[in-house]
Amino acid sequence: MAVKRSKYYSIEGNIAVPQRKTCPRCGPAVFMAEHKDRVSCGKCGYTEFKQ
Repeated sequence: MAVKRSKYYSIEGNIAVPQRKTCPRCGPAVFMAEHKDRVSCGKCGYTEFKQ
């Protein structure tokens, strides 16, 4: 089941604001997955652990 890409943005005036963190390696077109203890990129595998 795919998630609509529009779920990752909110609209503020005429600007679409991203709601999720983007991958620093892959660039602004790739969002990172939210997990309980980390955020990770599904494309390159980059992971940041939450404090």
